[in-house]
Order: sequence, then C-alpha cells, then structure tokens
Amino acid sequence: MQRHLPRHDTDIRGILGLHGRRGEMAHEDPESLPLDSGAPLLCAGITVYSPLRYYGLDRPGLHVGVVGLGGLGHLAVKFAKAFGAKVTVISTSPAKEEEAIGRLGADGFLVSRDPEQMQGEKYIVCGSAIGGMKETQEMDFAGEHNITAEVEIIPMDYVNTAMERLAKADVKYRFVSDIGNTLKV
Repeated sequence: MQRHLPRHDTDIRGILGLHGRRGEMAHEDPESLPLDSGAPLLCAGITVYSPLRYYGLDRPGLHVGVVGLGGLGHLAVKFAKAFGAKVTVISTSPAKEEEAIGRLGADGFLVSRDPEQMQGEKYIVCGSAIGGMKETQEMDFAGEHNITAEVEIIPMDYVNTAMERLAKADVKYRFVSDIGNTLKV
C-alpha cells in the first residue's frame, strides 16, 4: 500500500536536486508529483529517461524493449508508454508477466531464459549511467503524464532490514526513507 509523505513547513521539494554552488544546478520537482514517489525520478527516472531521449525512442509508434522489471525497469515501461511506444518487457522471471502487462501496461513480455521466445529477434541494447541536467529539467514530462516510482516508504530504523530485503530482491520497486517523520528534531 502506497502512502504519501506529508508536506512539512520545511519542505525539501526542490532541494533534492541541488548540486554545485549556490543552487546553480537546482531543479524543482513538479508540484503535481508526490514527494515520495516523485523524488526517485531524479535518479532512477533520469537513468531510464535519458537513453530513451538520446536514442530517439521518445516518439509514438516505435517498439522498445525493457530488460528487467525492477527499480529501473518499471520506470522505463512507464516513460516508454507515455512516449507512445509499443513496450515489451524482457525478464528472467515468468512471474512478472502479469505485473508488466496487467499493471504497468506493457504490450508484450518475453522470458529471456526461453530460447524459443528469444530466437530470431534482433536487439539493440543501450543504457545510461544517469542523465544530465537537461534531462532532469525535462522531468515536468513525468508530472504531465503522472509518472511516479512505485515505492515502499520505510522509517530510518528499518534501513538494515531494507538492505537485507534488497539483497534478496524483495522490494517492489524502490525504498524511500521517511526521514522527516523518523528523526525527532
């Protein structure tokens, strides 16, 4: 179950993207996005958004394959669909098909361990370490298309357990630490 972090008088919206001196690289999140599920877009979101834009996969009618349906893959599906692409998820786990198609709206699903499904297909694999400031400023696209990360909000004292769960691939799809409601000031 997803819940949203409350806005505090000392809201950190916009501060999340501060880099450099005197905020010269500051980015303000779109107000339409919840802080908890919108903040991961400044990292995971940019990481998948950037190659979609760079390789021209941001136009309707194209076919985009997303390898893996985790913390990055679920966002890649959301962005590619918002661009109007036909999206196929490629995963090692057949159990993720319903999530990919039924919940996230992918058009197709391939199990990468199934030679028959993978045979005869031609793939170009591309990716990104992370995007730059230009793409970060384009995150208004996420607000306009209601793209957010699927998150599980955790208190700070749960971080060690979260790391153990992460090692077991037991998270859907990103953890967000609720520092504001955890720390007593």
